[in-house]
Amino acid sequence: MAEIKRFGDSARWSDMVVHRGTAYWVEVADDPTRDSAGQIAQVLEQIDATLLRLGASRSDLLQVLIYLSDLSDAAALNRQWDLWVAPGAPPVRACVQAGLSPGYRVEMVITAAVSTTAGMDLN
Repeated sequence: MAEIKRFGDSARWSDMVVHRGTAYWVEVADDPTRDSAGQIAQVLEQIDATLLRLGASRSDLLQVLIYLSDLSDAAALNRQWDLWVAPGAPPVRACVQAGLSPGYRVEMVITAAVSTTAGMDLN
């Protein structure tokens, strides 16, 4: 059985799990006081930072599940997403409305292809 690596785990969740060359993690805005466009920009920046730490790039994204507290923010999301996503290599994507924690406008669940040694220095 291939090794499962868990990083930043607590009793309730792990910050990231890497298994067989695939990384799984969730991003929410570090600053929930920002408006929806600000939180979306922040989450996309955080995804970039995590990909960099993993030695990966936007073209390695396999799937991004996006949860918005209000679907009226979808237009702002799409404007930023279209500028951010790797040309010619968009991941599978779903966007739904969900009840998020107070103040949070967006949450993204990310799956990316990575080196089998990825995350070795994330703890």
